Amino acid sequence: MRRILVILLATFLASGAAVAQSPNDLIDGAIVELTEGLDGRRDELAADREALHALINEILLPRFDRRYAAQLVLGQHWRAASAEQRERFVDAFYNAMLRQYADGVLEFQPDRIEVLPFRGDDTQRRTTVRTMVMLDDGQRVPVNYGLVKRDEGWLMFDVTIEGVSYVRNFRAELDSEIRAGSLDSTIARFEREAVGSDEGESDGDSGDAGQNAE
Repeated sequence: MRRILVILLATFLASGAAVAQSPNDLIDGAIVELTEGLDGRRDELAADREALHALINEILLPRFDRRYAAQLVLGQHWRAASAEQRERFVDAFYNAMLRQYADGVLEFQPDRIEVLPFRGDDTQRRTTVRTMVMLDDGQRVPVNYGLVKRDEGWLMFDVTIEGVSYVRNFRAELDSEIRAGSLDSTIARFEREAVGSDEGESDGDSGDAGQNAE
């Protein structure tokens, strides 16, 4: 699971262009942007967690539909949640994942990502972009991006790595956790993880998604 999420976060950040003309543009454009953001700064960012988080947030937040992803992850629990619970979950889940797996960004290598020819239908509301990512051992891993079309262009909401969907994986995991406890306790756990991650690092060095989940 950790290996999947490290690849996930690193490759999420290879997926942003402010207003993509096509789904593949979302991937191609950001490979250049992230490469420039990391150029000559890897050691600095490894030592300065706040700077690393700021870089990730600057690239990821405008390009990732975090509310839609959170809605899909919660599934039926989203429909039962209050507006306040939804907002807390969106923020807490995003921030906890960003901080916990930020190191994956430092491993990003643009020459290890191959964007495959687009075979979807970019007139539809949702589509998929396929890529192949080469790991250190030479293994080629299929990484497919789920994109949703918004007024501002294409936005990321899901990544499927080696057949494992980020959304479906977390939906199953959190469904069990919420049923065993409560949505509030799950939200509180993510809030603690986000804050606790920052505190641990300091000690060591420092628009609506729609009506229903689809």
